[in-house]
Amino acid sequence: MSGENKNQNTMRNRQGQRGPGGPGGPGSHFGAPVEKAKNFRGSLARLLQYLKPHKVHLIVVLIFAIASTSFTIAAPKVSSKAINKLQDAYMARMMLQKMSEAQEKGVDSIYTQMADAQLKAVDQISQQMADAGTSKPTNPESLNTVKALIALPAINTLQDPQEKANTVIKMLDLLNALPNMGGNSTDNNTQNGTVKKIDAESMSTIKTFLQLPMLSSVTNAEEKAVVCQKIIDLGEKMSATSATGLDMPNTQQNVEFTDDQINGAITAIRETNGEYDFHYIGMIALILIGMYLISALFSLIMGLVMSGVSQRTVRDLRRVVDNKLAKLPLKYYDMHPYGDILSRVTNDIDTIATTLQQSLTQIITSVITIIGYIIMMLTISPVLTLIIIASLPLYMLSTTMIAKKSQKYFAVQQKELGDLSSHVEEMYTGHKIVKAFGHEKDAIEKFESINNRLYGAGWKAQFVSGIMFPLMNFISNLSYVGISIVGGIWITRNLLGLGDILAFIQYSRSFTMPIIQTANIANVIQSTIACAERVFEVLDEQEEIPDSPEAVILDMPKGNIRIDHVSFRYTEDVPLIEDMNLEVRQGDTIAIVGPTGAGKTTLVNLLMRFYEISSGKISIDGVDIKDMPRSELRKLFGMVLQDTWLFNGSIKDNITYSKEGATMEQIVRAAKAAHADHFIRTLPDGYDTILNEEATNISQGQKQLLTIARAILADPAILILDEATSSVDTRTEVLIQKAMKNLMKGRTNFVIAHRLSTIRDAELILVMNNGSIIETGNHKELLAKGGFYAELYNSQFSEDTDIAG
Repeated sequence: MSGENKNQNTMRNRQGQRGPGGPGGPGSHFGAPVEKAKNFRGSLARLLQYLKPHKVHLIVVLIFAIASTSFTIAAPKVSSKAINKLQDAYMARMMLQKMSEAQEKGVDSIYTQMADAQLKAVDQISQQMADAGTSKPTNPESLNTVKALIALPAINTLQDPQEKANTVIKMLDLLNALPNMGGNSTDNNTQNGTVKKIDAESMSTIKTFLQLPMLSSVTNAEEKAVVCQKIIDLGEKMSATSATGLDMPNTQQNVEFTDDQINGAITAIRETNGEYDFHYIGMIALILIGMYLISALFSLIMGLVMSGVSQRTVRDLRRVVDNKLAKLPLKYYDMHPYGDILSRVTNDIDTIATTLQQSLTQIITSVITIIGYIIMMLTISPVLTLIIIASLPLYMLSTTMIAKKSQKYFAVQQKELGDLSSHVEEMYTGHKIVKAFGHEKDAIEKFESINNRLYGAGWKAQFVSGIMFPLMNFISNLSYVGISIVGGIWITRNLLGLGDILAFIQYSRSFTMPIIQTANIANVIQSTIACAERVFEVLDEQEEIPDSPEAVILDMPKGNIRIDHVSFRYTEDVPLIEDMNLEVRQGDTIAIVGPTGAGKTTLVNLLMRFYEISSGKISIDGVDIKDMPRSELRKLFGMVLQDTWLFNGSIKDNITYSKEGATMEQIVRAAKAAHADHFIRTLPDGYDTILNEEATNISQGQKQLLTIARAILADPAILILDEATSSVDTRTEVLIQKAMKNLMKGRTNFVIAHRLSTIRDAELILVMNNGSIIETGNHKELLAKGGFYAELYNSQFSEDTDIAG
């Protein structure tokens, strides 16, 4: 695979690791592969330095995050007040209804029994009076009591409740005052339908009960509560009497509430008066709506502020990286794949931006939410909160186990994905070669093999990570069951309100989400710091030697070059160029030939100061190139390389890339000198024709002509040509050679040649091998020497070979 393809593949692999299934993406799970930072604390501190200029905005984000989250946390507790209010009103109404029914039933029972007792008493008195004849009673008090009893109106004929109650009370007093008429004095019982006397305590209880106002007629909440409490207390005391045959109902049994519920209901009556307070509930609803609206507004403001902070931070970071890349020496780019550099500048910085934008605010809100939920649950019930906290070790244990297991499968998945991408790219790039040699079957079999491995690893990774949320729900449901059981018991005992339990359940059900988010964000931050380290590695690279503050600019460059005892090596222990000496005069054409790796391109790089020489001196027009600004030095050179480079834009823009502000007349003149004007005008839009991203809408030869036109427009003093005709057809080669002759007139030219036939007319030919100039001279002189050059030349023009080199 070519180096370019490898670079692209590296970039794709890194992009794949940050896709939707990667760390922090939508749908990601615990256990997604995380790049580990080498120095987490140091890199985190360094990344935070880029946030320092925005600390005011970060404080605003923190304040709004706390405010927004606090409103959300408090909402269930506020709503519980409305539910408790409804529950209290319901309990109060039920209590009043039951107590009213019990009171009416008790009063009706007393009236009914007292009416029967009244009839029996009158009949008994009448019978005793008839048996006594005309004799007068010996006891005047008894006679008066009998008269008063007989004079009472019949109870069952009375309609006014108060009059009926007063009559019954008087009757009870008179019955108790009657002597034992005809009965056995030892047991105070009468036979054959007589009534029993009522003891003093029962008499007092019945009187008090009858004197109570009817609940249905009471409007004051406190009075209702007092009446209900008295009915319950009196109901416990009321029982059947022995003297009158009264059988009093137990009102507490009729209510069917426990003692705790009764106490709670009495309190609820005082607070609600047995009525639903829809105004209060409406106010709670409005408060909740307001809280949610304010929370949403604060979240929006927080997001907007954090978005600005994150984008400004990565803008500054991109600016720093871009400035750094402009200052890095060429050797850095030679030693690092372009795809890797591109990934650092784009993917890694984008990951940092995403983390700052989303994960930073999310971790703030998650931590605040966890703390807030615990506080709110403690205010409701510390015991129930302990049940929730007791489940936390289960969450942590399950998370750790599944993360370790899925991590392995995700890593394998990414590896197989990279292999698959690499294979597909290779097969697509070399599709014609695969077809030509009949390797379609092998390619398909290899694809199937990698694809099956990817399927297996991907299935396992998704399955294992997919267990996380069901397992979390299972643990959450265990807590939910415990809370429901304990909470239900406490509701029956009036220890907690229904609204409190519902709010607590809502807190407990939501408690797991910020925990999951925090654990997931921890993975995202780990990966983000690893990305930041890759960016910092670029920033820590050694820069080019800065330009001298007393830099010299050549106003009228001629192109005289002198190389004195120059030595250079890419690595310290491997010398490449040793003690090179060369002098080139203005207008000379210097051809550089030699085998691959001889140092031809290296010499050009040293002239343009892409690399710094180890020792010696290179001067142009007598000025050391180290004393020139690099930008001014490189303006002296024009380059036409074998590999053409054109960007996505118009032909006019590509030609003027070498000279800002060039007029259209200058552009056309340069194009004509490069023999490119004719083909440009045949295009639909002429000079305004837009070249696509890789300039595939024109031929290779036409690309080369445009690069020559660009070099002609720059009008450099020194020209570097790197076998610009090696990949074009013969007819185009003729045009390019004509264009290059026009370009080389009056300039100092360096021609890196592979086809030796193109350099026969050069004033000086440098033959290089192993970094040294081993032969110099013109074409005829070097052939006459019969040395290395002659050997190269004869090998290219023998009868059997025509090697391009």
